[in-house]
Amino acid sequence: MASKPAVPQNDNVAHALAGAGGGILSMVLTYPLITLSTRAQVESKRAETAFLAAVKQIVAREGISGLYAGLDSAVFGISVTNFVYYYWYEWTRGFFEAAATRAGRPSKKLTTIESMIAGAIAGSATVILTNPIWVVNTRMTTRKGQLEKEEETTGDGVVEKKKQPTTIGTLLALLKDEGPQALFRGVVPALVLVINPILQYTLFEQMKNAYERRRKRNVTPTVAFFLGAIGKLFATTITYPYITVKSQMHVADDGQKRESMTQAIRRVIKEEGYAGLYKGIGPKVTQSVLTAAFLFAFKDVLYEQTVKLRGTMARKAIKA
Repeated sequence: MASKPAVPQNDNVAHALAGAGGGILSMVLTYPLITLSTRAQVESKRAETAFLAAVKQIVAREGISGLYAGLDSAVFGISVTNFVYYYWYEWTRGFFEAAATRAGRPSKKLTTIESMIAGAIAGSATVILTNPIWVVNTRMTTRKGQLEKEEETTGDGVVEKKKQPTTIGTLLALLKDEGPQALFRGVVPALVLVINPILQYTLFEQMKNAYERRRKRNVTPTVAFFLGAIGKLFATTITYPYITVKSQMHVADDGQKRESMTQAIRRVIKEEGYAGLYKGIGPKVTQSVLTAAFLFAFKDVLYEQTVKLRGTMARKAIKA
């Protein structure tokens, strides 16, 4: 009886599709934490609220849907982001593995340096291609809360309902009022933040390799969940000040003075102290860790199913 064929590990498109699918599932599961974190990052210190109080305020003012403001653009953004990232990461991994084979290296597993280079290439390509999506998403996430506050402060005893922003509406307004360059606000700190997935994936890969060497078997979805959580916890804690600055740059408009990344960091420290760089870190770290954990748990399962589905479709096409 023929043995079960091994699932190939060099299908870049399948990895990209699996990464996109895993990203969408994990994003939907953790999105309320993104909303809380993003609003905390861009509000002033005077308006800062505790985590549970912020949840109650949003739900009371906007309903449960308020916790999902901008979800459509976020789902689109994460699917594109993960597809691009995993495609280039796996392409670079394949390049290094082929080089290792040609060099006669005993193991094709990526070294720490190779993992970091692969992450840098994939991360830079992803930032440049997807920054406009995240600018629109950040605007939508913060704008909905601003509209609800404006409704509450309207006098006369009559609440004037304002139309909630849509993804396309936000994009068109942004292009009309501020020009195409506005879509690339925050791209410099975003490029600096490429170090986040570099740290995350390098730590994950090395822990995964160590686990597989010691246990003599591949990691399970449960193990991948915890390894992914550890990697993301470490990476997000290190890079969080840049995440805060990037969010503030995304919501800056033409009426505000343009700031460089360094100037923005200095301003936040001057106005709010070093703690200002870590606004919203509680929900953000929780969300990031859970998102990464779910992503790594889902990705390998989705990858196997994607490869099988594409194989089935190919065989049907040949028979036809």
